[in-house]
Amino acid sequence: MKPGAAELDRRITALLADPAYDGHPLREALEALWQHTAGQMARIERVTQLSDAYQSMAHERELGLCDQFDRQLRRLTRIARISDHYQSMMRDLNAALQETSSRDPLTSLLNRRALMEMIKQEVERAARSGESFVVAMLDVDHFKAVNDRYGHETGDRALVELAGVMGESLREYDLCGRWGGEEFLVLLPNTQPDAAQGVMDRLVGAVRGLAVAAGADVLRLTVSIGMAHHQLGETFSETLSRADQALYLAKQDGRDRVALGFPKR
Repeated sequence: MKPGAAELDRRITALLADPAYDGHPLREALEALWQHTAGQMARIERVTQLSDAYQSMAHERELGLCDQFDRQLRRLTRIARISDHYQSMMRDLNAALQETSSRDPLTSLLNRRALMEMIKQEVERAARSGESFVVAMLDVDHFKAVNDRYGHETGDRALVELAGVMGESLREYDLCGRWGGEEFLVLLPNTQPDAAQGVMDRLVGAVRGLAVAAGADVLRLTVSIGMAHHQLGETFSETLSRADQALYLAKQDGRDRVALGFPKR
């Protein structure tokens, strides 16, 4: 209560207590007014207390809601991190599966399915740009005799080392893969037969220099290669067929060499 109100309270209390004013016509009215005022002040005090209590409860509730919001936000943040990690794992897994589905499990080169897709794309690109390509079919000479004499484990190791030689001998933008068994395929984009001949001759020479340990022996390999220059308007199957025919010619001519398939007429 303000100092002025306290002083007024003291004066009115003293007047009402003074017997000199008993019977005064205003004393009864002053006492009734004072009692009414005191009652009003008491009600105001109770309302103030209730208001303060409500505001305190509302504040505590607001703090509680904020805490709940913060907890939910932290929970959602953790869920978002887990979701991001899961999505990243799924992307990595999909990439790994895609890579696995396009690679030969023994040599890690492209597999037959991936090679066929690459050739189809080259056929479409050549049709648009007019820039052609060369396909080369490669076969390891007398490979059955290698497996029969040294076993399939040594034969598999020889194919792995041959795949390494192919990767080192080809140009950066050439593609190679395992076509099946001891047969491989090389795709030389935007390449003319003369340039392809040089690349394949270099590969044949590199294979001749390959030495594969086979117990106490040293295994030497040679390869025969058949090439076909893709002709515009030709399907990828027709180009592959001509490369396969050229490979047959290289085998007939004594193996360990490169043969070029003739264009279709």
